[in-house]
Amino acid sequence: QVRLVESGGGLVQPGGSLRLSCVASGLTFNDTAMGWFRQAPGKDREFVAAVSWNGGATFYADSVKGRFTISRDNAKNMVYLQMSDLGPEDTAVYYCNAASGSSKMPWGPEYNTWGQGTQVTVSS
Repeated sequence: QVRLVESGGGLVQPGGSLRLSCVASGLTFNDTAMGWFRQAPGKDREFVAAVSWNGGATFYADSVKGRFTISRDNAKNMVYLQMSDLGPEDTAVYYCNAASGSSKMPWGPEYNTWGQGTQVTVSS
């Protein structure tokens, strides 16, 4: 049974930074690409970033390129999202999941199971 637990969200002022964390269990973490997704109020959940199974390749939505960095620690079954230069448009609930996709195909979640997410609110 896949279990995903996100943490690290909060209220931050525009231009600020946050680091999100996710611990995953119930999947072969070391063999699985992982991703971050977010859902803003009234909008569909969208892809934010993904990292390959060994951390050697990363992929980002255009809206976060240059501001967000995804990384992983396979020894701890954890994936991280370092977010900087945050703006109100980044306000959303952030989720992690195993991910599938590539530089030529859209990234999407691997599982229908989601954690509780972590709320990020960017406001002055």
